[in-house]
Amino acid sequence: MEGLRILVLTSSTGGGHDARATAFRRWVRELYGWQVDVRVESMLEDSSRVARFGVNFYNFIQRHAPWFHHPYYLLIEGLSFLNKKSVTLGNKYYSSVLKSYRPHLVFSVHDCLNRGYFQEARKVLGGKVRCATYCSEFSGGYGYSRNWVEPTVDLYVSRTETAKDYAVKKLGLDAEKIAVRGQFLMPRIYREVLTPIERHRFITERLGLRSDRRIVFLTTGGAGANNHIALLDVLKHHKEKYQAVVVCGRNQKAFLEATRWKEKNPDFSCNITGYTNEIHLYMQAADFVVTRGGTTTCAEALHFECPIVFNGFGGVMPQEKLTVKYFMQDDAAVKISKPEDFEALLADWFRSSGKFCELKRRFSKMRFSDDPRDTIRLLVDLARETATEKERPVLKVVGE
Repeated sequence: MEGLRILVLTSSTGGGHDARATAFRRWVRELYGWQVDVRVESMLEDSSRVARFGVNFYNFIQRHAPWFHHPYYLLIEGLSFLNKKSVTLGNKYYSSVLKSYRPHLVFSVHDCLNRGYFQEARKVLGGKVRCATYCSEFSGGYGYSRNWVEPTVDLYVSRTETAKDYAVKKLGLDAEKIAVRGQFLMPRIYREVLTPIERHRFITERLGLRSDRRIVFLTTGGAGANNHIALLDVLKHHKEKYQAVVVCGRNQKAFLEATRWKEKNPDFSCNITGYTNEIHLYMQAADFVVTRGGTTTCAEALHFECPIVFNGFGGVMPQEKLTVKYFMQDDAAVKISKPEDFEALLADWFRSSGKFCELKRRFSKMRFSDDPRDTIRLLVDLARETATEKERPVLKVVGE
């Protein structure tokens, strides 16, 4: 029996979609070794110049004009009609991938890679394929793209019950096709958990910070959207109580600006880095994180019980509104829209330290407890159904 083949469709709008695609591939390798082959395709960028422009424009406005995502979001919603029955942009490239790779499962982790893509896969492969979606949204409402939901999907994995209800009640997806699974993070995140001693060493030796002051984690999405300088200007007035870890992502300009700021403010303790794949370690070192509403960063913060202060400077993107709403509806996070809000928040926590402790308690209460390996097995089993309808290949988990 030939090995199973799974085609993962993703796109680099932000960094979360690619992170989930990579996490899936690594989990499959850990659980099944070479019995299952996973091919990850950045389908929007690689298949069409128009789509590639759309991806680049998305990342540009995320960094420079979050407010513009509202009209842009409404424009992208039109893809639900454009790709109603087939792929309109990039069909030639997508079809060639399907013909050459012949996947048993097409697995989408991006909202714009469901409608039309599943129909095209069945057409090219003669129906001998299963299709699945992992939707990363925390809640439903404005910002939950209808492009996520292709009614003919075989399996739809939803992050929360709240998001599932929206997909069923508002977008008409069959509830029987949905599985709710909270987290979908990299395997190393579940292994690399710092003990108190390791955390102390990480803070003092790796970050060069003090262990007796609170650490504020200023981070970005994959596109590098940030307001680091404005936030640092507030924090320096509280240098006796706070210090900062600053991650700039793939934004060289932000890294240089933060580095220059540090040189001009040597009396404020902070650690500055560019892109890193150790966000999970920074989360464990920090007392709270200031971030936009990207689903992956917020998922990691929740996993490590690191409270979130949402960065709403310049507005909140429609897709990020779903994340912000999910946590704020239970008063498990706070949102700031300008530097003065951050100053007021720190002053409030200084006057009443119990408020921060209560916020952390509510935030930690929302933590997911499900095992990501269950999600991986569910998807691989779906691919196995396609391999043959008569004879099912026996796949053993590595190490069993």
